[in-house]
Amino acid sequence: MRRKAAVDRNQPKIVSALRKAGCSVAVTSTAGKGFPDIVVGLQGKNYMIEIKDGEAYPSDRKLNKTQKKFHSTWKGQIDVALCVDDALEIVGLK
Repeated sequence: MRRKAAVDRNQPKIVSALRKAGCSVAVTSTAGKGFPDIVVGLQGKNYMIEIKDGEAYPSDRKLNKTQKKFHSTWKGQIDVALCVDDALEIVGLK
Protein backbone atom coordinates (compact mmCIF):
# COMPACT_ATOMS: atom_id res chain seq x y z
CA MET A 1 0.00 0.00 0.00
CA ARG A 2 1.35 3.41 -1.00
CA ARG A 3 1.76 5.93 1.78
CA LYS A 4 0.16 9.35 1.46
CA ALA A 5 2.27 11.77 -0.58
CA ALA A 6 3.87 14.56 1.41
CA VAL A 7 2.88 18.03 0.22
CA ASP A 8 5.51 20.76 0.44
CA ARG A 9 4.50 23.52 2.81
CA ASN A 10 4.66 26.18 0.06
CA GLN A 11 2.44 24.30 -2.41
CA PRO A 12 -0.86 26.04 -1.45
CA LYS A 13 0.78 29.46 -1.79
CA ILE A 14 2.24 28.60 -5.23
CA VAL A 15 -1.06 27.15 -6.47
CA SER A 16 -2.96 30.22 -5.24
CA ALA A 17 -0.53 32.65 -6.89
CA LEU A 18 -0.69 30.83 -10.22
CA ARG A 19 -4.49 30.82 -10.17
CA LYS A 20 -4.60 34.53 -9.28
CA ALA A 21 -2.29 35.14 -12.27
CA GLY A 22 -4.85 33.50 -14.58
CA CYS A 23 -3.51 29.96 -14.80
CA SER A 24 -5.44 26.71 -14.57
CA VAL A 25 -3.81 24.47 -11.97
CA ALA A 26 -4.37 20.74 -11.45
CA VAL A 27 -2.87 19.45 -8.22
CA THR A 28 -1.34 16.07 -9.04
CA SER A 29 0.86 15.51 -5.99
CA THR A 30 -1.04 12.33 -5.15
CA ALA A 31 -0.49 10.74 -8.59
CA GLY A 32 2.69 9.01 -7.40
CA LYS A 33 5.45 7.32 -9.38
CA GLY A 34 7.46 10.56 -9.51
CA PHE A 35 4.76 12.54 -11.33
CA PRO A 36 5.13 16.28 -10.62
CA ASP A 37 3.05 18.07 -8.00
CA ILE A 38 1.09 20.34 -10.34
CA VAL A 39 0.18 20.73 -13.99
CA VAL A 40 -0.40 24.34 -15.03
CA GLY A 41 -2.24 25.58 -18.11
CA LEU A 42 -1.77 29.06 -19.57
CA GLN A 43 -2.39 30.46 -23.05
CA GLY A 44 -2.76 27.04 -24.66
CA LYS A 45 0.36 25.57 -23.08
CA ASN A 46 0.83 23.09 -20.22
CA TYR A 47 3.62 23.16 -17.66
CA MET A 48 4.55 20.34 -15.31
CA ILE A 49 6.05 21.59 -12.06
CA GLU A 50 7.58 19.73 -9.13
CA ILE A 51 7.35 21.87 -6.00
CA LYS A 52 10.11 21.85 -3.41
CA ASP A 53 10.22 24.04 -0.32
CA GLY A 54 12.92 26.64 -0.89
CA GLU A 55 13.13 27.26 2.85
CA ALA A 56 13.77 23.61 3.71
CA TYR A 57 17.21 22.15 4.28
CA PRO A 58 19.05 21.68 0.96
CA SER A 59 18.88 17.90 1.33
CA ASP A 60 15.06 18.13 1.62
CA ARG A 61 14.86 20.13 -1.63
CA LYS A 62 16.38 17.38 -3.75
CA LEU A 63 14.33 15.13 -5.98
CA ASN A 64 13.82 11.68 -4.50
CA LYS A 65 14.77 8.53 -6.40
CA THR A 66 11.36 8.12 -8.04
CA GLN A 67 11.19 11.78 -9.04
CA LYS A 68 14.69 11.65 -10.54
CA LYS A 69 13.70 8.65 -12.63
CA PHE A 70 10.53 10.36 -13.86
CA HIS A 71 12.39 13.58 -14.71
CA SER A 72 15.16 11.72 -16.55
CA THR A 73 12.77 9.68 -18.71
CA TRP A 74 10.11 12.33 -19.41
CA LYS A 75 10.44 13.62 -22.98
CA GLY A 76 8.56 16.87 -22.41
CA GLN A 77 8.88 19.97 -20.27
CA ILE A 78 9.21 19.58 -16.50
CA ASP A 79 10.63 22.06 -13.99
CA VAL A 80 11.18 22.49 -10.26
CA ALA A 81 9.86 25.52 -8.37
CA LEU A 82 11.16 26.47 -4.94
CA CYS A 83 8.91 29.53 -4.54
CA VAL A 84 6.11 31.57 -6.15
CA ASP A 85 8.56 33.56 -8.27
CA ASP A 86 10.05 30.35 -9.67
CA ALA A 87 6.60 29.06 -10.65
CA LEU A 88 5.61 32.35 -12.28
CA GLU A 89 8.89 32.40 -14.20
CA ILE A 90 8.37 28.82 -15.44
CA VAL A 91 5.04 29.77 -17.02
CA GLY A 92 6.44 33.04 -18.42
CA LEU A 93 4.74 35.49 -16.08
CA LYS A 94 7.87 36.83 -14.41
